[in-house]
Amino acid sequence: MTDHRDPAAARDLSAFIAGLPKAELHVHHVGSASPRIVSELAARHPDSRVPTDPEALVDYFSFTDFAHFIEVYLSVVDLIRTPEDVRLLTYEVARDMARQQVRYAELTVTPFSSTRRGIDERAFMDAIEDARKAAEAEFGTVLRWCFDIPGEAGLESAEETIRLATDDRLRPEGLVSFGLGGPEIGVPRPQFKPYFDRARAAGLRSVPHAGETTGPETVWDALGELRAERIGHGTTSAQDPKLLAHLAEHRIPLEVCPTSNVATRAVRTLDEHPLKEFVRAGVLVTINSDDPPMFGTDLNNEYAVAARLLDLDERGLADLAKNAVESSFLDAEGKATLTAEIDAYTAARLAP
Repeated sequence: MTDHRDPAAARDLSAFIAGLPKAELHVHHVGSASPRIVSELAARHPDSRVPTDPEALVDYFSFTDFAHFIEVYLSVVDLIRTPEDVRLLTYEVARDMARQQVRYAELTVTPFSSTRRGIDERAFMDAIEDARKAAEAEFGTVLRWCFDIPGEAGLESAEETIRLATDDRLRPEGLVSFGLGGPEIGVPRPQFKPYFDRARAAGLRSVPHAGETTGPETVWDALGELRAERIGHGTTSAQDPKLLAHLAEHRIPLEVCPTSNVATRAVRTLDEHPLKEFVRAGVLVTINSDDPPMFGTDLNNEYAVAARLLDLDERGLADLAKNAVESSFLDAEGKATLTAEIDAYTAARLAP
């Protein structure tokens, strides 16, 4: 393994990570807006309290707790008011991903947040699809959508989200999964079972957030009631050895977002993050950035964090990248192609 106390070794790993082909499975649409894009949107809508100065956004994105994060997040959501805003955001997020060698991403989109603000639902779908196709053609980054229920908005938002996700006249071509985000405290998972049942019947995969700010019982609910195929965060799973054994036995991946968990105070410090416990228990883990600009991170940085926490060398990092491919909803051919690209890159970088 690599000694990450050695600055030269850390630089070498950073260079390896920067070029490593990747997939990302837990990253939010609005939460991926860079300071440049947020400030541009804020300038378009001067009645917002969001700063127009990218430097001021650093302080604005300093969170006291998870509830404060949600409050700030929703203020940025409020900047997305027109189909043109939606298209700009989506395209620029893909551009930022491409710079990090992200070949494939399942982007969590919350259509209810836009349609409730008056954006025409057909125009919203057209905007994300137009940006998706343009990004794939111009950057080579393949985007797919996870439509998620904003839990804080209740069952009304669940009903609207499942309608948009299953109406054949509206459902976008890139949609692959159905999720549940927002706060967990006071928002029990079982109440959303009927909506996940409908989503699964329509061929969508189940990927709810669970165990981020509540205990492992929330993860059990996501597995039992929502038939989760991957778990968003799952941070508190480490508190329940039986749950860890279940996740490992059934190869149910965790979408781990280390910096996010510290930024929202779900975990006190990176060194206390349970990532190492997950790996020790044999759980399939993927590394993700969640809401990267809001947390002052990106996917490359999250891989560097994982390398330090798990004491990984280049091959270990490549294995993490392949975990994401395995855990994705890419088809078999797409998985084989991206896995082969990761292997070829690693071999070339490590060749004597």
